[in-house]
Amino acid sequence: MGGCSRCGAAALLLLLVGLLQLGAVAQDRRRTEYEIFLPHGDNITVFIKRGTTTLPRLCNIIFQKGHSSLIKPGERVTFSFDCPDPAKHYILEVQKNIDCMSGPCPFGEVQLQPSKLPALNRTFTWNVRASPRVGLELQFSSPRLRQIGPGDTCPDLVTYSISGSVEKTAVNIGTFCSNGTVSRIKMQGGVKLTLYLPWNESRNFSGFNITNRSSIKRLCIIESVFEREGSATLMSANYPEGFPEDELMSWQFVIPSHLRASVSFLNYTLSNCERKEERVEYHIPGSLTNPEVFQLGDKQPGNMAGNFNLSLQGCDQDSQNPGALRLLFQVLVQHPQNEGNKVYTVDLSSEKLMSLTIEPKPVKTSRHFVPACLICEGPTRCSPNLTLISGNKYEISFLCDDMTRLWIRAEKTISCMDAGYCSRKSYYLLVPSDIIQLPVQLHDYTWKLLVPKDKISLQLIPAQKLQQHTHDKNCETTFSYVLASAVQGQNLHFGSFCPGGSIEKIQVKTNISVVLRTFLPGFSRESFKQGMKVTFTHYLKDEGVFTVTPDSKAKVYLRTPNWDRGLPPLTSVSWNISVPNNQVARLTFSKERMGVSCETGRAFMIIQEQKAKAEEIVSRDDDPLPKPRDLHHNFWVNISNCSPMNGKQLDLQFCVSLAPKKTDMTVIILAAVGGGATLLFALGLLICYAKKSKKKKVGKGPAVGIYNGNINTQIPGKPGKFQKGRKDNDSHVYAVIDDTMVYGHLLNGLNGSSTGPEVDVYRPFQGPMGDIPPSPPPICSRISTRKLHPEDPLPSLLSESDGEPYTFSHPRSVEVKGNGDNDIPLLEKKELDVME
Repeated sequence: MGGCSRCGAAALLLLLVGLLQLGAVAQDRRRTEYEIFLPHGDNITVFIKRGTTTLPRLCNIIFQKGHSSLIKPGERVTFSFDCPDPAKHYILEVQKNIDCMSGPCPFGEVQLQPSKLPALNRTFTWNVRASPRVGLELQFSSPRLRQIGPGDTCPDLVTYSISGSVEKTAVNIGTFCSNGTVSRIKMQGGVKLTLYLPWNESRNFSGFNITNRSSIKRLCIIESVFEREGSATLMSANYPEGFPEDELMSWQFVIPSHLRASVSFLNYTLSNCERKEERVEYHIPGSLTNPEVFQLGDKQPGNMAGNFNLSLQGCDQDSQNPGALRLLFQVLVQHPQNEGNKVYTVDLSSEKLMSLTIEPKPVKTSRHFVPACLICEGPTRCSPNLTLISGNKYEISFLCDDMTRLWIRAEKTISCMDAGYCSRKSYYLLVPSDIIQLPVQLHDYTWKLLVPKDKISLQLIPAQKLQQHTHDKNCETTFSYVLASAVQGQNLHFGSFCPGGSIEKIQVKTNISVVLRTFLPGFSRESFKQGMKVTFTHYLKDEGVFTVTPDSKAKVYLRTPNWDRGLPPLTSVSWNISVPNNQVARLTFSKERMGVSCETGRAFMIIQEQKAKAEEIVSRDDDPLPKPRDLHHNFWVNISNCSPMNGKQLDLQFCVSLAPKKTDMTVIILAAVGGGATLLFALGLLICYAKKSKKKKVGKGPAVGIYNGNINTQIPGKPGKFQKGRKDNDSHVYAVIDDTMVYGHLLNGLNGSSTGPEVDVYRPFQGPMGDIPPSPPPICSRISTRKLHPEDPLPSLLSESDGEPYTFSHPRSVEVKGNGDNDIPLLEKKELDVME
């Protein structure tokens, strides 16, 4: 039984081996076989080799009859692969040599030989040898070629590479894809052309012809044909390596007569020349100065109608430090626009320290062709952007299908460094009319205003009162002014302001930039609202002072500078707010507390009406802000910052609204009573006067002017009008006594000298009312505050009469004796006795 088992196992093993051999034979029969035959005289060599893939070697090539991977002319080779995907492992190279020096060239269409090659990535190379005095032309049938830069790939991976030679040194003319504008390339001497086809490309034609041409006397000529709008990007030979020394390369452009072409250099570098000069030359149709010579740094021609040529000329380079000449440029072809026929004059001859740039707006790039917007200075000098400078006059036009794709940015510097001269000088911030009339949107116009440090400050008076842009009230005009400090290192933005508000004047401490920025089209229609007068004033302590005259029909919203980042440390800002006589202002803050956390010092908010003995309303950073309150006089709001901690910053917004004053009934009653008493007093005087006049007529004869000292001069039985003499009434007593005479001893210290104010005690503002804001506490005194509403330390030196100091009240009436004839006061008898 054991022997039978062993015999059965051996038979089973033999059966399995036989089945495997049969499977291998069947697989060999299913494997695809390829045959390549190269006739004698075709000068074609085929090389099958492994690609650069990193895959493991799981695929092998199997040759019959001992052939190798190198197939030479006259050989017929049959081979196969032992894997289903040989394209992942192998590539195929085909080289053909064409000798035009020993015999005639095979001009005409170049065939793609050999045919019926395996589906591998294939590279065909044609080496054409020709005399250096002979020109060869490569013609590319439709679709034409499009040049690409180093490292770029073609969408379909079908790629042409063309190179020539200069004194046996290879020169790369360029790498090209399909679907472009390049129709012909003319070479001097020999040429090497390589066509790369991916494994899935089934084309069986090369796509080009070779023809003979006379000497072109230059490295090469590339012809680019446009049939419609479009663009082409081209580059110099050996790009991005250096252009061959002292060589000449040309491009011919074929443009339909109804289109316009413009050239722009995208990138270029210059070599170090010992002799000659690197340049570009244009042959432009209709030009009287052909060839027109340009430096590579010049603005290149644009708006050209018809065909034109462009040539790049090298120079003799420095052997020690040659440098590199390289050029990357673009040719844009598009329809002429309506604006292209209109010329605009921009006269900046009277301007100083000003520049203006017209440029494209930033947009997302598109894969589709988009006609460019070009600005032309003169008939042919066009470019995507143009900068104009002061002191010159320009004639410009536009080659653009959509003018909204352009904008204008301008900048001007106004500097006044002599304080005495500045005090008599004024400037006006206006966008010139030549800029407004252009068919391009003005994006921004910046004025930089510079003054001497710590000597004078700036005062801005807008042509129309301004509104500050806030979250509660947005600007709805087509433009606004953005004010920011122009001091190096100072991050202070005062805010955005537009016409139609209540701010009449803005005073700033030092250098500032004023930016007029447009938001909506139509600035030209609202340009009459622009304008700002700049004058110079005394040096301010505050960083900014805003003069506000509220409108009775609308609320005024105001906020501190640097709204998004917080008021800078130790910065003070004031608002001078006017209140009409028949109105009352209501001041409301947008939040209950300042919300700032001070690291050192204190932050203050001060409100003070501009009247005599006005009480200051003061809030510290750790106090709640005042509740909404009514103010009947012009008033100041001052906000002063501390050195805040990181995180919580000082940003305050408040609102001012006006309402008619309510009439006080008590005042009306008192006025009525006072008016009635005055009327009765007048009637009494009239009656007395009538009685005196009647008594004068009673006398029988004229009075004799003889003085008799023993006769009583008073009318008997009739007392005088004034019963008291001067000694008995208060007519000789002042109603107000100078407080300094009474409290003068309190003004002096123990040593007899006046003591200064305590450093850490807040004292109310007692200066003059008007254009000067209430001074915030000094930085050193912002450390602690004793009271928010302190009483005056000394009795006030002002009376209650309209804020006039040292005013006397009217004395009471003095009762005197008088006679009925002349009403001259007479002394009483007691006073006569004293005199005697």
